[in-house]
Amino acid sequence: MNITSAEANKMLRKLADEHALLLRKETSSASFYASVGEDPEDVRPEYDYALTQKLLAENESKTRKLKHALNVFNTTTVVPGFDMTIDEMLVYIPQLTKAKEKLGQMMVALPKARREENFHSISNIVDYVYANYDIAATEADFEKVSDALSKAQTAIDRLNNAETFAFEF
Repeated sequence: MNITSAEANKMLRKLADEHALLLRKETSSASFYASVGEDPEDVRPEYDYALTQKLLAENESKTRKLKHALNVFNTTTVVPGFDMTIDEMLVYIPQLTKAKEKLGQMMVALPKARREENFHSISNIVDYVYANYDIAATEADFEKVSDALSKAQTAIDRLNNAETFAFEF
C-alpha cells in the first residue's frame, strides 16, 4: 500500500494508543485481589498472558516497521525549493522558530532604555541599557526568517499530505 507521511503519523499514533491500551488491560488483569474466604475463581479477571505478549510484540513490530519506512522516506525525499531532505527540514524548522523568537525580542528593544529598578538597591544611580545592534536590521531579518519559516512549513505540509511511499506491515 502507498501512504503519505501524514497517514503514517496517524497510524503511529493509533499503534501507540493500542499499545498503551494493551498495557493498561494487562496491568489491571495480570494480578488481582481476593479476600480471605472468597473463591479466587469467582473474582479472577480474564487474562491470557501468552496472547497479551503476542499482541504487544505484534504492535511493537508494526511500529518499528512503520517508523523505519517513514524515516527512510524522510531521509531520502528532498523538499522542493530547499535542497534539503525532510529529515533536514525537521531540524531546520525548529532552528528558524528559535531565530524568529530571538529576533522578535530584539526588534522590540529600545535603542536606550532605563534598566529596571532593583528593589533591594539603595543607590540613586540610574543605569541605562543600550541596544548594541541595528534594531531596523533585526526587523528586516525577522521578516526574512518569518517568511522562510512559513515557506518551509508549507513545503513540509504539502509533502506530508501529497507524496506517498510504499509500506506493508
